[in-house]
Amino acid sequence: MDSSSAAMAIKSTIFSTLPTPKLSKPASFKPTSSTSRSRLVNRIRIQSIQNPSPDSPNPPFRNPSSSSQPSPSTFSRRAVVSTPTPPMFELASSKDRLRRLVTEFQSLPEPLDRVKRLLRYAALLPEFPASSKADGNRVMGCTAQVWLTAELDEEGRVRFKADSDSEITRGFCSCLIWVLDGAAPEEVLEMKTDDFGALSVVGLAGNVSSRVNTWHNVLISMQKKCRALMAERDGRPKFEPFPSMVVTAEGITAQGAYAEAQARFLYPDEKRIEELVSVLKEKEIGVVAHFYMDPEVQGVLTAAQKHWPHIFISDSLVMADAAVKMAQAGCKFIAVLGVDFMSENVRAILDQAGFGEVGVYRMSNERIGCSLADAAAAPAYLEYLREASTSSPSLHVVYINTSLETKAHAHELVPTITCTSSNVVQTILQAFAQVPNLNVWYGPDTYMGANIVELFQQMLMMTDDEISQIHPGHNKKSIRSLLPRLHYFPDGTCIVHHLFGQEVVDRINEMYCDAFLTAHFEVPGEMFSLAMEAKRRGMGVVGSTQNILDFINQRVQEALGRNIKEHLKFVLGTESGMITSIVASVRKLFSSAKSSLSEAEVSVEIIFPVSSESITQTAAKPNASVKFGDLALPVLPGVASGEGCSINGGCASCPYMKMNSLTSLLRICHKLPDKDSLLSAYEAGRFDSQTPLGNSVADVGCEPILHMRQFQSHKKLPEKLIHQILAPAGNGKAKS
Repeated sequence: MDSSSAAMAIKSTIFSTLPTPKLSKPASFKPTSSTSRSRLVNRIRIQSIQNPSPDSPNPPFRNPSSSSQPSPSTFSRRAVVSTPTPPMFELASSKDRLRRLVTEFQSLPEPLDRVKRLLRYAALLPEFPASSKADGNRVMGCTAQVWLTAELDEEGRVRFKADSDSEITRGFCSCLIWVLDGAAPEEVLEMKTDDFGALSVVGLAGNVSSRVNTWHNVLISMQKKCRALMAERDGRPKFEPFPSMVVTAEGITAQGAYAEAQARFLYPDEKRIEELVSVLKEKEIGVVAHFYMDPEVQGVLTAAQKHWPHIFISDSLVMADAAVKMAQAGCKFIAVLGVDFMSENVRAILDQAGFGEVGVYRMSNERIGCSLADAAAAPAYLEYLREASTSSPSLHVVYINTSLETKAHAHELVPTITCTSSNVVQTILQAFAQVPNLNVWYGPDTYMGANIVELFQQMLMMTDDEISQIHPGHNKKSIRSLLPRLHYFPDGTCIVHHLFGQEVVDRINEMYCDAFLTAHFEVPGEMFSLAMEAKRRGMGVVGSTQNILDFINQRVQEALGRNIKEHLKFVLGTESGMITSIVASVRKLFSSAKSSLSEAEVSVEIIFPVSSESITQTAAKPNASVKFGDLALPVLPGVASGEGCSINGGCASCPYMKMNSLTSLLRICHKLPDKDSLLSAYEAGRFDSQTPLGNSVADVGCEPILHMRQFQSHKKLPEKLIHQILAPAGNGKAKS
């Protein structure tokens, strides 16, 4: 990876919560265009064809071994079509041709000369059949429309054809085809997007990153088509596609049993909506729910939001904040749809905010667990923190997805600040910048810890200026210095994100490498690396659930702004419950575009990394159910065996989150207020218990959360936390 690509990807990951500027709409370079810019570029094109630089290297489609070969500058585009291009694969390998191309562009110091050269190549690109300009041949991720086809010739070499509605992009395609057309399939697959890094300095006006993405995204599409040709040649069976859901302005279609099950609840029963809204209004109940809720629950909640404002669906970070706002607005009860640490946090934060009289209720009379929270409550994590306490100065950065009790006990051992998947990198960098020789101990998510280390190692390939743009307190030397002092817990995973491992990655590479790739920061390293590579070329996002939703919204908005027909594919690299919020958000964008008379025909396909063999079929038993405590939940196509999923045994669905049923929500709401104490098992505990040092679990456990909030507001670790780090012996005792 070249340093500029690395910087672009890492900055995008670290600052993924910030809005990204909208990519510029590509200018049209067609001769018939009436715009002044098109006329200017058209003149450049004509001048470059008529007056090539006498000392410039040969254009790529000219055969240097043939002295009788006319100069490309004497060809019109029609003449080029009628004059076959000599085969170049006999003269040099693809890597040799790429090196020649890089040398050629680097020999042109003036940006205008580079534009001229690209336009010359655009004129040399052979005519592309109109019949091949089909949706299936579109290259995703480019700001212009690009079409690509591939086939194997009689000698088993790959022959490519391409076209674009932008002359600059046609020039890119022309260069790529010169490098790879006629190459062996294995040679095409060996080419890396990083190999084209030197061509990112072509000096074009406009959005530079979008121009770089053209090189990369066309290459990825070439390789995808090449893999399909090789599979067909070798007689290998094709992968079955993942289930997916397609959203258009007209409606929703689902492909595959799992997607059909998800789609069924996107049009909820109006009677259930009316019943829920009525009881929420009557009893003044607010509802906070996580993105990973069951589609049936989310479908009803999303529809009910239009009639009752005190319903909030989000990631875990802001659920407690939303509950406080509901209490301030007069809600007497808060129903929490999530795992237990979420209801605990809501209870504690409401108490801290002075709303102790507001009741907080969970959705099951049994424990609603979380594999990450459980890992942090295990004896091994306590040993990890004891080791941290022996190193001074030390800071424990704990993931928000842990219990309040864990946060309290940890804070008394090692000064602690909570983090989320969207702010963890900046939290760690700021901590190292503020405290010299600091040791940082992150936990409990092992994959996220490993991904953070990988991210910092990638920063070592960047310049000091690029690193300072990510964080002004760091350079290459400081990053190299902090890496040995950054530790992460080795035995904690989310059972859902754990399943996005090598099997899923291999299948994505085979079938969906040209799609937009979304990945939560909790995924294994294989998926993280794949998503980071996609991010470098503008085709991916790595971050929190909210980051993923924002990324999809942004790409859809860009497509609607281009006013052309587009089909966008997104691989959903997180819990499948996100689909309800994604569909609701996308349909809202479609509705806004329709009201503004946009002519864009955009469809959005959400792909679930689930094997069709892993789906539990329930058609034969339509009334099948499974018991969760005293609740009987309908069995939907989903987990075939065990918890979570793999491509051989289930789906990306958290079994704990699915304990939050619509039936349970309605039953609890109808029984409030709980005058007869029938719902005591459903109440979120108040944490009257004490820490080992005799302090209140609620008070000590909330402090790491408050430290994080101060950091988010001021971009610096609070002075109180700095004092605790530098004087750790008094950290817990000072509270007693």
